[in-house]
Amino acid sequence: MTITYLDLTSTQRASLDSLPFHGNHLLSGPPGSGKSLLAVQRAVMLALNGAKPVLLTRSNLLRQSLAPTVSALGPKDEGVEVSTTHSWLAQWYGSDAPRAENGWYDWPAFYERAALTPPDEALAFVVDEGQDMPPGFYRLCRVLGIPTTVYADECQRLTTTHSTLAEIGSGLGDCTRHELGGNHRNTRQIAELASVFHTGAHPPPLPDREGPLPRLHHLTRPGSLTDLLVTLAERHPRHSIGVILDSTQAQFDLLTRLERRAPSLKPQLYTSRATGGRYRTLDLTRPGIVIINRASAKGLGFDTVVIPDIHTDAAVDTTSAALRMTYYVLATRAREELHFGYEGAAETPLFAGVSPGKLLRP
Repeated sequence: MTITYLDLTSTQRASLDSLPFHGNHLLSGPPGSGKSLLAVQRAVMLALNGAKPVLLTRSNLLRQSLAPTVSALGPKDEGVEVSTTHSWLAQWYGSDAPRAENGWYDWPAFYERAALTPPDEALAFVVDEGQDMPPGFYRLCRVLGIPTTVYADECQRLTTTHSTLAEIGSGLGDCTRHELGGNHRNTRQIAELASVFHTGAHPPPLPDREGPLPRLHHLTRPGSLTDLLVTLAERHPRHSIGVILDSTQAQFDLLTRLERRAPSLKPQLYTSRATGGRYRTLDLTRPGIVIINRASAKGLGFDTVVIPDIHTDAAVDTTSAALRMTYYVLATRAREELHFGYEGAAETPLFAGVSPGKLLRP
Protein backbone atom coordinates (compact mmCIF):
# COMPACT_ATOMS: atom_id res chain seq x y z
CA MET A 1 0.00 0.00 0.00
CA THR A 2 1.54 3.31 -1.14
CA ILE A 3 0.52 6.31 0.94
CA THR A 4 1.06 9.90 -0.17
CA TYR A 5 1.23 12.11 2.88
CA LEU A 6 0.16 15.71 2.87
CA ASP A 7 2.38 18.40 4.39
CA LEU A 8 2.21 16.98 7.91
CA THR A 9 4.39 17.45 10.95
CA SER A 10 6.07 14.40 12.47
CA THR A 11 3.53 14.50 15.32
CA GLN A 12 0.57 14.60 12.92
CA ARG A 13 1.98 11.74 10.88
CA ALA A 14 2.55 9.71 14.04
CA SER A 15 -1.08 10.36 15.00
CA LEU A 16 -2.23 8.90 11.69
CA ASP A 17 0.11 5.94 11.70
CA SER A 18 -0.79 4.93 15.26
CA LEU A 19 -4.56 4.75 14.63
CA PRO A 20 -5.83 1.21 13.98
CA PHE A 21 -7.88 0.82 10.81
CA HIS A 22 -10.77 -0.64 12.81
CA GLY A 23 -12.71 0.66 15.79
CA ASN A 24 -13.93 4.08 16.88
CA HIS A 25 -11.56 6.96 17.51
CA LEU A 26 -12.08 10.52 18.75
CA LEU A 27 -9.32 13.05 18.13
CA SER A 28 -9.67 16.53 19.58
CA GLY A 29 -7.52 19.57 18.99
CA PRO A 30 -7.59 23.37 18.81
CA PRO A 31 -7.88 25.48 15.64
CA GLY A 32 -4.91 25.01 13.37
CA SER A 33 -3.97 21.59 14.76
CA GLY A 34 -4.69 20.06 11.36
CA LYS A 35 -7.93 18.22 12.06
CA SER A 36 -9.37 18.66 8.55
CA LEU A 37 -6.07 17.73 6.93
CA LEU A 38 -5.83 14.63 9.09
CA ALA A 39 -9.46 13.71 8.41
CA VAL A 40 -8.74 13.74 4.67
CA GLN A 41 -5.59 11.69 5.09
CA ARG A 42 -7.34 9.21 7.41
CA ALA A 43 -10.13 8.65 4.89
CA VAL A 44 -7.63 8.10 2.06
CA MET A 45 -5.63 5.63 4.17
CA LEU A 46 -8.80 3.67 4.95
CA ALA A 47 -9.63 3.51 1.24
CA LEU A 48 -6.16 2.26 0.38
CA ASN A 49 -6.59 -0.40 3.05
CA GLY A 50 -9.73 -1.75 1.35
CA ALA A 51 -12.44 0.07 3.31
CA LYS A 52 -15.25 2.15 1.80
CA PRO A 53 -14.79 5.39 3.76
CA VAL A 54 -17.24 8.27 3.79
CA LEU A 55 -15.80 11.63 4.84
CA LEU A 56 -18.66 13.50 6.49
CA THR A 57 -19.10 17.20 7.27
CA ARG A 58 -22.06 19.18 8.49
CA SER A 59 -21.30 22.10 6.20
CA ASN A 60 -21.64 21.83 2.42
CA LEU A 61 -18.97 24.50 2.00
CA LEU A 62 -16.51 22.52 4.13
CA ARG A 63 -17.34 19.48 1.98
CA GLN A 64 -16.43 21.50 -1.10
CA SER A 65 -13.14 22.61 0.45
CA LEU A 66 -12.08 19.04 1.32
CA ALA A 67 -13.19 17.28 -1.87
CA PRO A 68 -10.33 18.49 -4.16
CA THR A 69 -7.67 17.27 -1.74
CA VAL A 70 -9.40 13.92 -1.37
CA SER A 71 -9.61 13.63 -5.15
CA ALA A 72 -5.91 14.43 -5.55
CA LEU A 73 -4.78 11.92 -2.92
CA GLY A 74 -7.31 9.13 -2.99
CA PRO A 75 -7.45 6.06 -5.18
CA LYS A 76 -9.28 6.74 -8.42
CA ASP A 77 -11.47 3.64 -8.18
CA GLU A 78 -13.42 2.72 -5.06
CA GLY A 79 -12.13 5.86 -3.39
CA VAL A 80 -13.42 8.16 -0.69
CA GLU A 81 -16.97 9.48 -0.75
CA VAL A 82 -17.17 13.07 0.53
CA SER A 83 -20.63 14.08 1.70
CA THR A 84 -22.54 16.20 4.13
CA THR A 85 -24.04 14.16 6.94
CA HIS A 86 -27.56 15.26 5.99
CA SER A 87 -27.10 14.10 2.39
CA TRP A 88 -25.63 10.72 3.28
CA LEU A 89 -28.34 9.96 5.84
CA ALA A 90 -31.11 11.00 3.44
CA GLN A 91 -29.65 8.75 0.75
CA TRP A 92 -29.28 5.85 3.19
CA TYR A 93 -32.81 6.11 4.62
CA GLY A 94 -34.61 7.12 1.46
CA SER A 95 -36.75 10.00 0.28
CA ASP A 96 -39.20 9.51 3.13
CA ALA A 97 -36.58 10.14 5.83
CA PRO A 98 -38.52 11.65 8.77
CA ARG A 99 -37.32 15.06 9.92
CA ALA A 100 -37.28 16.58 13.39
CA GLU A 101 -38.06 20.20 14.20
CA ASN A 102 -34.39 21.08 14.75
CA GLY A 103 -33.50 20.36 11.11
CA TRP A 104 -32.00 16.94 11.74
CA TYR A 105 -33.80 13.61 11.63
CA ASP A 106 -36.17 11.56 13.74
CA TRP A 107 -33.42 9.51 15.36
CA PRO A 108 -35.65 6.76 16.88
CA ALA A 109 -37.00 6.06 13.38
CA PHE A 110 -33.43 5.86 12.08
CA TYR A 111 -32.47 3.46 14.89
CA GLU A 112 -35.35 1.18 13.95
CA ARG A 113 -34.29 1.19 10.30
CA ALA A 114 -30.66 0.59 11.30
CA ALA A 115 -31.60 -2.41 13.43
CA LEU A 116 -33.11 -4.04 10.34
CA THR A 117 -30.21 -3.14 8.02
CA PRO A 118 -27.55 -5.82 7.33
CA PRO A 119 -24.12 -4.44 8.31
CA ASP A 120 -21.73 -3.30 5.59
CA GLU A 121 -18.43 -4.68 6.82
CA ALA A 122 -16.35 -2.38 4.58
CA LEU A 123 -18.10 0.91 5.40
CA ALA A 124 -16.25 3.42 7.60
CA PHE A 125 -16.99 7.01 8.65
CA VAL A 126 -14.51 9.85 9.09
CA VAL A 127 -16.19 12.94 10.56
CA ASP A 128 -14.67 16.43 10.38
CA GLU A 129 -15.83 19.12 12.82
CA GLY A 130 -17.62 16.36 14.68
CA GLN A 131 -18.77 18.61 17.50
CA ASP A 132 -21.41 19.99 15.12
CA MET A 133 -23.19 16.65 14.80
CA PRO A 134 -25.96 15.89 17.33
CA PRO A 135 -25.55 13.05 19.85
CA GLY A 136 -28.23 11.06 18.00
CA PHE A 137 -25.97 10.74 14.98
CA TYR A 138 -23.25 9.01 16.99
CA ARG A 139 -25.74 6.60 18.54
CA LEU A 140 -26.85 5.76 14.99
CA CYS A 141 -23.23 5.01 14.02
CA ARG A 142 -23.12 2.59 16.96
CA VAL A 143 -26.38 0.86 15.99
CA LEU A 144 -25.17 0.52 12.39
CA GLY A 145 -21.85 -0.86 13.61
CA ILE A 146 -19.87 1.53 11.40
CA PRO A 147 -16.27 2.18 12.57
CA THR A 148 -16.10 5.95 13.05
CA THR A 149 -13.16 8.34 13.35
CA VAL A 150 -14.12 11.79 14.62
CA TYR A 151 -12.06 14.99 14.57
CA ALA A 152 -13.57 17.64 16.85
CA ASP A 153 -13.08 20.63 19.13
CA GLU A 154 -15.91 21.44 21.52
CA CYS A 155 -14.60 25.03 21.84
CA GLN A 156 -15.57 25.58 18.19
CA ARG A 157 -19.34 25.12 18.16
CA LEU A 158 -21.46 27.38 15.95
CA THR A 159 -24.66 25.34 15.96
CA THR A 160 -27.44 24.72 18.48
CA THR A 161 -27.49 21.00 17.72
CA HIS A 162 -24.03 19.91 18.77
CA SER A 163 -22.19 17.33 20.84
CA THR A 164 -19.58 17.58 23.55
CA LEU A 165 -16.56 15.29 23.38
CA ALA A 166 -18.10 13.24 26.18
CA GLU A 167 -21.34 12.85 24.22
CA ILE A 168 -19.46 11.78 21.10
CA GLY A 169 -17.54 9.14 23.01
CA SER A 170 -20.63 7.93 24.83
CA GLY A 171 -22.64 7.71 21.61
CA LEU A 172 -19.98 5.67 19.83
CA GLY A 173 -19.52 3.36 22.80
CA ASP A 174 -16.11 1.67 22.71
CA CYS A 175 -13.99 4.62 21.59
CA THR A 176 -10.34 5.57 21.97
CA ARG A 177 -9.52 9.21 22.79
CA HIS A 178 -6.55 11.15 21.42
CA GLU A 179 -5.44 14.79 21.65
CA LEU A 180 -3.86 16.85 18.89
CA GLY A 181 -1.64 19.80 19.67
CA GLY A 182 -0.08 22.73 17.88
CA ASN A 183 -1.42 25.54 15.73
CA HIS A 184 -0.18 25.34 12.16
CA ARG A 185 -2.66 27.80 10.63
CA ASN A 186 -2.50 31.11 12.50
CA THR A 187 0.29 33.51 13.21
CA ARG A 188 1.09 34.22 16.85
CA GLN A 189 -0.64 37.61 16.61
CA ILE A 190 -3.87 36.12 15.23
CA ALA A 191 -3.90 33.31 17.79
CA GLU A 192 -3.23 35.74 20.63
CA LEU A 193 -6.19 37.91 19.62
CA ALA A 194 -8.40 34.82 19.24
CA SER A 195 -7.42 33.65 22.72
CA VAL A 196 -9.29 36.67 24.13
CA PHE A 197 -12.51 34.93 23.08
CA HIS A 198 -11.55 31.39 24.10
CA THR A 199 -14.16 29.76 26.34
CA GLY A 200 -12.23 26.72 27.58
CA ALA A 201 -10.23 26.39 30.76
CA HIS A 202 -6.90 27.20 29.10
CA PRO A 203 -6.28 28.74 25.67
CA PRO A 204 -4.07 26.61 23.39
CA PRO A 205 -0.34 27.43 23.25
CA LEU A 206 0.53 30.18 20.80
CA PRO A 207 2.26 29.34 17.51
CA ASP A 208 5.73 30.66 16.71
CA ARG A 209 5.05 32.09 13.25
CA GLU A 210 4.92 35.89 13.23
CA GLY A 211 2.66 38.24 11.28
CA PRO A 212 0.96 41.64 11.43
CA LEU A 213 -1.35 42.56 14.28
CA PRO A 214 -5.07 42.15 13.59
CA ARG A 215 -6.69 45.46 12.63
CA LEU A 216 -9.96 47.12 13.53
CA HIS A 217 -11.53 49.40 10.89
CA HIS A 218 -14.18 52.06 11.42
CA LEU A 219 -16.39 51.81 8.34
CA THR A 220 -17.73 55.35 8.19
CA ARG A 221 -19.51 55.26 4.83
CA PRO A 222 -21.22 52.70 2.55
CA GLY A 223 -18.15 52.28 0.35
CA SER A 224 -15.62 51.82 3.15
CA LEU A 225 -15.78 48.03 3.18
CA THR A 226 -15.57 47.84 -0.60
CA ASP A 227 -12.49 50.09 -0.56
CA LEU A 228 -10.86 47.88 2.09
CA LEU A 229 -11.48 44.67 0.17
CA VAL A 230 -10.28 46.08 -3.14
CA THR A 231 -7.10 47.29 -1.42
CA LEU A 232 -6.49 43.89 0.16
CA ALA A 233 -7.12 42.07 -3.11
CA GLU A 234 -4.73 44.34 -5.01
CA ARG A 235 -2.08 44.11 -2.29
CA HIS A 236 -2.26 40.31 -2.13
CA PRO A 237 -3.43 39.03 -5.53
CA ARG A 238 -2.59 35.42 -4.62
CA HIS A 239 -4.41 35.47 -1.28
CA SER A 240 -7.74 33.89 -0.55
CA ILE A 241 -9.81 36.54 1.25
CA GLY A 242 -12.71 35.31 3.34
CA VAL A 243 -15.35 37.90 4.18
CA ILE A 244 -17.57 36.55 6.94
CA LEU A 245 -20.95 38.20 7.54
CA ASP A 246 -23.87 37.48 9.85
CA SER A 247 -26.61 38.38 7.36
CA THR A 248 -27.43 36.89 3.96
CA GLN A 249 -28.78 40.28 2.88
CA ALA A 250 -25.45 41.87 3.81
CA GLN A 251 -23.65 39.21 1.76
CA PHE A 252 -25.57 40.08 -1.41
CA ASP A 253 -25.34 43.82 -0.80
CA LEU A 254 -21.57 43.51 -0.57
CA LEU A 255 -21.38 41.31 -3.68
CA THR A 256 -23.35 43.90 -5.66
CA ARG A 257 -21.05 46.73 -4.58
CA LEU A 258 -17.90 44.73 -5.34
CA GLU A 259 -19.10 43.67 -8.78
CA ARG A 260 -19.90 47.28 -9.63
CA ARG A 261 -16.66 48.67 -8.26
CA ALA A 262 -14.17 45.98 -9.33
CA PRO A 263 -15.75 43.32 -11.58
CA SER A 264 -12.31 41.96 -12.49
CA LEU A 265 -11.97 40.59 -8.95
CA LYS A 266 -14.77 38.09 -9.65
CA PRO A 267 -15.84 37.68 -6.02
CA GLN A 268 -17.64 34.50 -5.02
CA LEU A 269 -20.57 34.17 -2.61
CA TYR A 270 -21.90 31.13 -0.82
CA THR A 271 -25.29 30.73 0.82
CA SER A 272 -26.75 27.49 2.11
CA ARG A 273 -30.15 28.71 0.93
CA ALA A 274 -29.15 28.24 -2.71
CA THR A 275 -29.99 24.84 -4.15
CA GLY A 276 -27.51 25.09 -7.02
CA GLY A 277 -25.61 27.45 -9.28
CA ARG A 278 -22.97 30.06 -8.54
CA TYR A 279 -24.11 30.67 -4.96
CA ARG A 280 -23.97 26.97 -4.07
CA THR A 281 -20.88 25.61 -5.84
CA LEU A 282 -17.66 27.57 -5.44
CA ASP A 283 -14.07 27.19 -6.61
CA LEU A 284 -12.19 27.37 -3.34
CA THR A 285 -8.88 26.53 -5.02
CA ARG A 286 -8.48 29.93 -6.65
CA PRO A 287 -7.41 33.13 -4.87
CA GLY A 288 -9.72 36.08 -4.42
CA ILE A 289 -12.68 37.19 -2.35
CA VAL A 290 -15.19 34.69 -0.97
CA ILE A 291 -18.24 36.07 0.87
CA ILE A 292 -19.72 33.61 3.34
CA ASN A 293 -22.07 33.50 6.30
CA ARG A 294 -20.83 32.90 9.83
CA ALA A 295 -22.68 29.59 9.95
CA SER A 296 -20.58 28.27 7.04
CA ALA A 297 -17.17 29.33 8.35
CA LYS A 298 -16.36 26.26 10.46
CA GLY A 299 -13.37 24.25 9.28
CA LEU A 300 -12.38 26.71 6.56
CA GLY A 301 -9.15 28.67 6.28
CA PHE A 302 -8.28 31.81 4.32
CA ASP A 303 -5.04 33.75 3.92
CA THR A 304 -6.90 36.90 4.94
CA VAL A 305 -10.12 37.06 6.93
CA VAL A 306 -12.37 40.12 7.16
CA ILE A 307 -15.20 40.25 9.72
CA PRO A 308 -16.78 43.63 8.93
CA ASP A 309 -20.00 43.60 10.99
CA ILE A 310 -19.02 43.35 14.65
CA HIS A 311 -21.43 46.23 15.34
CA THR A 312 -24.31 43.80 14.85
CA ASP A 313 -23.33 42.20 18.17
CA ALA A 314 -23.20 45.46 20.14
CA ALA A 315 -26.30 44.59 22.18
CA VAL A 316 -25.25 41.01 22.97
CA ASP A 317 -24.03 40.21 26.47
CA THR A 318 -20.23 40.18 26.27
CA THR A 319 -20.07 37.31 28.76
CA SER A 320 -22.14 35.11 26.44
CA ALA A 321 -20.24 31.90 25.78
CA ALA A 322 -21.96 31.56 22.40
CA LEU A 323 -20.82 35.03 21.31
CA ARG A 324 -17.25 34.52 22.46
CA MET A 325 -17.09 31.10 20.81
CA THR A 326 -18.36 32.61 17.56
CA TYR A 327 -15.53 35.14 17.46
CA TYR A 328 -13.00 32.50 18.48
CA VAL A 329 -14.04 30.37 15.50
CA LEU A 330 -14.14 33.28 13.06
CA ALA A 331 -10.79 34.77 14.10
CA THR A 332 -8.97 31.45 13.81
CA ARG A 333 -9.97 31.07 10.14
CA ALA A 334 -7.14 33.51 9.21
CA ARG A 335 -3.69 32.33 8.19
CA GLU A 336 -1.89 35.63 7.55
CA GLU A 337 -4.07 38.68 8.18
CA LEU A 338 -7.17 39.36 10.28
CA HIS A 339 -9.40 42.43 9.93
CA PHE A 340 -12.49 43.48 11.87
CA GLY A 341 -14.85 46.30 10.95
CA TYR A 342 -17.72 48.20 12.53
CA GLU A 343 -20.24 50.84 11.57
CA GLY A 344 -21.68 53.51 13.85
CA ALA A 345 -20.24 55.64 16.61
CA ALA A 346 -18.55 52.99 18.74
CA GLU A 347 -17.10 49.51 18.46
CA THR A 348 -18.88 46.62 20.14
CA PRO A 349 -18.21 46.28 23.90
CA LEU A 350 -16.75 42.83 23.24
CA PHE A 351 -13.67 44.50 21.74
CA ALA A 352 -13.46 47.38 24.20
CA GLY A 353 -11.17 45.52 26.57
CA VAL A 354 -8.78 44.18 23.93
CA SER A 355 -5.37 45.72 24.57
CA PRO A 356 -3.59 47.80 21.90
CA GLY A 357 -0.85 45.18 21.90
CA LYS A 358 -3.27 42.69 20.36
CA LEU A 359 -5.36 44.88 18.04
CA LEU A 360 -4.55 47.93 15.91
CA ARG A 361 -7.37 50.45 16.15
CA PRO A 362 -8.20 53.25 13.71
